[in-house]
Amino acid sequence: MQSYDVVLLTDSRFVDPVLPNWYAQQILDDDALLIQALEKHGRRVTRVDWADVHFDWECTRSAVFRTTWDYFHRFHDFSVWLDKVSAKTHLINGPSLIRWNWDKHYLQDLESKGIRIPETIFIERGDMVTLAELHLATGWDDTILKPAVSGGGRHTYRLNQATMASHEQVFHDLLENEAMLLQPFQSNILTKGELSLIVIDGVYSHAIIKRAKEGDYRVQDDFGGNAHPHDANTYEIAFAVHVVSVCDPKPVYARVDMIWDNDGLPSVSELELIEPELWLRYHPPAAVALADAIAKVMNGL
Repeated sequence: MQSYDVVLLTDSRFVDPVLPNWYAQQILDDDALLIQALEKHGRRVTRVDWADVHFDWECTRSAVFRTTWDYFHRFHDFSVWLDKVSAKTHLINGPSLIRWNWDKHYLQDLESKGIRIPETIFIERGDMVTLAELHLATGWDDTILKPAVSGGGRHTYRLNQATMASHEQVFHDLLENEAMLLQPFQSNILTKGELSLIVIDGVYSHAIIKRAKEGDYRVQDDFGGNAHPHDANTYEIAFAVHVVSVCDPKPVYARVDMIWDNDGLPSVSELELIEPELWLRYHPPAAVALADAIAKVMNGL
């Protein structure tokens, strides 16, 4: 088997689509920019489905998480794979960061380090509490319910007095297998959107503003949301760089998702270290910066 310096990790849908739709084409365009930048470093690069059982992971010096966007649907398989592959090649970002970041309990760790997050209640697996009891205890009338391990809006629900009862059963069923989060709905996302700030090797790169379509609250393009380049101000940049600086170990790349909470203050909605959308196509110099950061890591191996 051919040997590589860098494998870009994706999932089976995006390895080599015959007639890629707009969604897949964005992925291919971003990866093409990164591959080109890595090849200028003299690196041999390929793209591989992380779950490819036929690929020999010892044939590559490193593997970079890019679009493994099915891992939260196959979490057990992904966890087993991570243990196996991390013993055979160098993962970027590293396995300790991946394990920390795949569970949204990391928000508690960020808060303990002085990072502002939305008010959050964690409901642990097996708890017998009801949504009605939680809303009564908190006094929250408009909330967001989501799993602790998730992505792409999986089992994310906006709840209020009118919809709560109809979600009690799905909430109970989910709690049998996983932990959940309950947060007050952050109304500013409807008007101000969500800001994604990209940090590479500890340095701010670029930012994207994401907005939901009319009548929705979800900013992901899967649900009709849109994303556009954003000219981040010095405060927003400093906020993102500080968030990344408290991570241990330091990530090679990160995306800080920032919202303006119900008090009008910047808060971290998500910190994406596993497989963040980086929108390299909107800011091609970021592909060069990421390739430089990956090459720096590899020079130290």
